[in-house]
Amino acid sequence: QVQLVESGGGLVQAGGSLRLSCAASGRTFSIYAMGWFRQAPGKEREFVGVTWGSDSRYYLDSVKGRFTISRDNAKNTVYLEMNSLKPEDTAVYYCAADKSGSGSYDYWGKGTLVIVSS
Repeated sequence: QVQLVESGGGLVQAGGSLRLSCAASGRTFSIYAMGWFRQAPGKEREFVGVTWGSDSRYYLDSVKGRFTISRDNAKNTVYLEMNSLKPEDTAVYYCAADKSGSGSYDYWGKGTLVIVSS
């Protein structure tokens, strides 16, 4: 089992920045990829970005150039640095772990709320 705990959400003005953290515990050696997702009020959950392998990363087009995923393997923690935030970035942000690299995420955190005010 893998446990994931997100933190770092909060209220920020448009144009501001936040850094989210996702701390993993348990059988972390079994993780192939770590992804970030978000769910805005009244909308379906959407993919934001993912990191896998030595340092591969991929992002949703609308966050490219504004969001950056990084990892601290020693701390079993993945970060989502969010800059130039927009009101449409308001959502609950979740991290998730993919064991096999299939793109099907096996473990999920409970999420952290990000509110961007205009």
